[in-house]
Amino acid sequence: MATLKEVAEKAGVSQSTVSRLLNDPSFSIKEETKRRVLRVCEELGYRDVFRPALAVLDAPPSGEELQDAYFAELRTILADCAQESGLDHLTFVHSIGELTERADEFDGFVTIGATVFPANDLRALHEALPHGVCIDTNPAPHLFDSVCPDLSQTMLDALDALLASGRRRIAFIGGVGSLMGLHDYPEDIREASFRQWAAHLDLDVDGLVYSRGTFTVESGYEQASRLAADHRDAGTMPDGLIVAADVLAVGVLQALNALHVRVPDELAVVSVNNQSIARYTSPSLSSYAIDQRELARTALATLIDGLRHERKVRRHVLLTTKLVARASFAPSSE
Repeated sequence: MATLKEVAEKAGVSQSTVSRLLNDPSFSIKEETKRRVLRVCEELGYRDVFRPALAVLDAPPSGEELQDAYFAELRTILADCAQESGLDHLTFVHSIGELTERADEFDGFVTIGATVFPANDLRALHEALPHGVCIDTNPAPHLFDSVCPDLSQTMLDALDALLASGRRRIAFIGGVGSLMGLHDYPEDIREASFRQWAAHLDLDVDGLVYSRGTFTVESGYEQASRLAADHRDAGTMPDGLIVAADVLAVGVLQALNALHVRVPDELAVVSVNNQSIARYTSPSLSSYAIDQRELARTALATLIDGLRHERKVRRHVLLTTKLVARASFAPSSE
């Protein structure tokens, strides 16, 4: 076990400061110094006293009800996981500028939401507060840690499941997003992965990828309508469809119902997220579930690990998803 002297030397304070901080509740000390001393105590095994002050960079609602519902649920789960882990000091902030300005108040942060942050803002945040974990996205891999669902593997799993059930002409409906990193590519990781895996599997998806719009119900409706208009009369309709997110899939199913496309007999549909709405669509929606509790738990554990060990190497964790089968697609039982 480390000594009081070793803790004081590493924290850059006197031994009396360490002693009074640990034993005198009325002792007044700068919050930044207090957190540093407690972190060193934890790191050296002197005493389990490190309770970091954490911020949650919580993007404002997008206005899309289903997308906002996903992040509202994740927000609640994150707070619950923090409390279960003894991390009672979560502060929610709603802009990257506010978090950067208040950086001295916190040891690290977690991000929630689909907001795309400018590269300069991310660099400024890292300069002020270097320890952060991004949930569900990875905007700056060389600056911050991340915990995300493995959406590339999800696309392969969905293709494999559709192929195993006898579907051979498989389409994709998605939305405009951005790939990992600071480069602003107008492409979502699900679309990129779908194209990549389709090529590896020797599937002809020419003319079967629709991803021009945003992640909204209306966009899903419009793109499904366009798919049917392009292929139904021509006799080139797909028999399988992967949708990038449930918010799009709701609109997709509405359009297919209006056009009398029989799901799943004519067209099997599978989506991603497994939000509660998936149980109530017509037909009910088969969707790959993202374990939000595991996302939150892993994000907090990753952040604490980085703080305790002053880790400089960035860590990017991918979590598997699992198909929840409903009426829109029944996977093969083989």
